Order: sequence, then structure tokens, then C-alpha cells
Amino acid sequence: MGLFGKLFEKKECSVCGGEIGLLGNRKLEDGNLCKSCAAKLSPWFSDRRQSTVAEIQEQLSYREANQVKVASFHITRTLGERTKVLLDEDAGLFMVTAAKNLAEANPDVLAFSDVTGCTLDIDEHKTEIEYRDAEGERQSFNPRRYAYSYDFNIVIHVNHPYFNEIRFQLNSETVGSDVETLLDGPNDRRSLRGGPRTSNAEEVRSSVEYRQYEDMGREIREALLQVRQQVREEAAAAAAPKAAMTCPYCGATTTPDDSGCCEFCGGAVHG
Repeated sequence: MGLFGKLFEKKECSVCGGEIGLLGNRKLEDGNLCKSCAAKLSPWFSDRRQSTVAEIQEQLSYREANQVKVASFHITRTLGERTKVLLDEDAGLFMVTAAKNLAEANPDVLAFSDVTGCTLDIDEHKTEIEYRDAEGERQSFNPRRYAYSYDFNIVIHVNHPYFNEIRFQLNSETVGSDVETLLDGPNDRRSLRGGPRTSNAEEVRSSVEYRQYEDMGREIREALLQVRQQVREEAAAAAAPKAAMTCPYCGATTTPDDSGCCEFCGGAVHG
């Protein structure tokens, strides 16, 4: 079969057995995956090409079980604007999604203890401001002038079998991107709003929009790290050996059981 024939050769999904359309194949390490099965994978998963059919089948089983967790998820706190971090503080769980229909999107439900770190990553973009001379050619100002703009990204590092980080952008539009970078001439007043400065970086970083997303990112970071620390402290306290004490009812030296009662008489022991 020639190259043209191979291009249009029908393929079968190695997971569900369905026929794969012309542009619907998603390659696996040892097979093929249809668009329908690929859509069921975690949105944070990025190693599909290096995954085997067996590994994809395992993940799809996990994703099916995840739907049950989504159905029982009780939102107690919401952080973020477009993509949101949803917390179920009572169950010690969270998920990250921009979807309105949670049952349909099936966002991954993670435990607070899965978090290994969280960072606010602010991407800075620098663009030179130029003008057109009398001949219509692009020219640089002297000294050169630059427009700065920023994007705000949250990176949640997690201990998970199918991905190790959740990365998403807080802002829907780049902060500071409204500055004109190609002006009609060297005296165009739109150059950094007509000022003599060579950069608008300080102005953008002190703007309401910049501070809003910076505060939003810090709030998400602090919230996740706080609940993670709380879970770890509770786990450490539960694992710590119980101290022996004297029972006020029977006078015996006892190590309280899990319910805090004397192992001999059953009386409530308070340390």
C-alpha cells in the first residue's frame, strides 16, 4: 500500500474498538485512540503519546470512578475568576475547572494532601514601541521605548499518577496590552500616554488590574498551602503515640483508646 493509501487507511481504536475517522486518530505508544476516548482523559494529562493502551485503559477506569467523587463534591469555597479552584473543606478535597457543568466536565478531584507546592508565575512581555517615518518605514525612538504587559499563571504541583502539575491562567486578557506599539510618528501622543518615559512597566504593575490578579494568585496559593499543612499536621498528630495517664475513675495507668476512653473501665479520659 502506497503512502496515499496508508493516509486514508481506516484505523480502529485500541481502547473501545470503534472506527477512527480520517483526522480522529490519537497515537499511543502501542496503538491508536479515538477522539471520544481521548476526550475522557484528564485535561491535565499530557503524556498520551508515551502511554500504552493498558495505561490509557487504567486512566479511563480512574476517570469513571472520579465521576462519583464529582457527584458528591460539596463546594464550600471558590477561588479564582475564569478558571476556578473549588474547595470541599469538609472532605479535604479540591478541583480546578472552568466548566459550569461539573458532571459533564468531570474535573479531577484531588485531596489537599496531594498538593506538594503552589506558585504564582507572572509572565512579563516586553514589546518595543516604534513609529512610522515620513516614508512609512518603522523606526525606533531614541532612547528606545517599551511597552510591558503581564499574564498571571497558577501552578499547583501535585502528587498524582497521571500528572504532576495543574497550570492555568488567572486573567482572561493580558494586563497592559492596550498600549499602542506602532505609532503614526515620533510626536504621536499615544506613546506611553504622551509621557517622556521609556517604559510603562511601573504604571502597569501599579494598576488595579495587576494588583487584582496578583492578590488573586496569592490567595489561591496561600489557601492551598494552608489546607495542605493542616492535613499534614492532623495526620502527624493521629500517628503520634498516645501518652499514658491516670484514669480519674478507676485510678489505673492507661493509654486511652481511639475514642479517648480508659482501656480498663471505659471512662472518658481527658488529657
